[in-house]
Amino acid sequence: METALRPCSLVPARLPTTPFEKPILHLPFNSIPTSIFRPIRQCTARSRVFTAVSSTVSTEPINPVEPEIESHGEEEKFNWLLQWYPVMPVCDLDKRIPHAKKVIGLDVVVWWDRNENAWKVFDDMCPHRLAPLSEGRIDQWGRLQCVYHGWCFNGSGDCKFIPQAPPDGPPTFGYVWFQQNMQFNTFKKACVSIYPTTVQNDIVWFWPNTDPRYEDIITKKQPPYIPELDDPSYAKVMGNRDIPYGYEILIENLMDPAHISYAHYGIMRVPNQGKR
Repeated sequence: METALRPCSLVPARLPTTPFEKPILHLPFNSIPTSIFRPIRQCTARSRVFTAVSSTVSTEPINPVEPEIESHGEEEKFNWLLQWYPVMPVCDLDKRIPHAKKVIGLDVVVWWDRNENAWKVFDDMCPHRLAPLSEGRIDQWGRLQCVYHGWCFNGSGDCKFIPQAPPDGPPTFGYVWFQQNMQFNTFKKACVSIYPTTVQNDIVWFWPNTDPRYEDIITKKQPPYIPELDDPSYAKVMGNRDIPYGYEILIENLMDPAHISYAHYGIMRVPNQGKR
């Protein structure tokens, strides 16, 4: 039996006829699994994409930023990821618990490492199931413990303990590799991304790049120093407040004194302008 093939005419796609219509582009993006705690944060500053399976977690930047701190060319541009940023004043930090903060779009966790006697700033995401480490706790050995499955991390971001994988017990489903190799503390996919951190002027600062090349960045570039904050002859008051907008809105507000008499009426003392 012969099959008759009928020619098919190709109709060109209709182009937009008005400036309000836009052609739709369909791209085959793969779906990304999300955590049960909150949606995946896609931050282009770090150039990393996480999944909910530890075997596919990547802590290496796809396009790492070059380690040049400053350039003096004619087209010099400000690099937001090659600067120190204040996280919180020390007076507002509790050494007994981890603290969640968002700085320049990065979700970080600040915690006190009593073993190294230093404040640490980590990526606020457990490499196991992406749970926020800021919702965890500091265990009795001074390690940062995840709230979900109890993974424990030291001040270097290394995983030092997995409760479901006892070193001398029977193999546990899902953790056979760790038990057989006993190297989960140095396995990169089981480690937390750690940011360079320092304390200056009684403020915790961090460098928003986890590339190992910046581990000793404090020796090459320091945070802005304000000597009056360390001078006992000056009085200072420090505090911490989260505001739901970016720095550019805050700066514009602070540079606009004309709004004070009206937006802060009854709250701030302003000179009486009298009747006009």
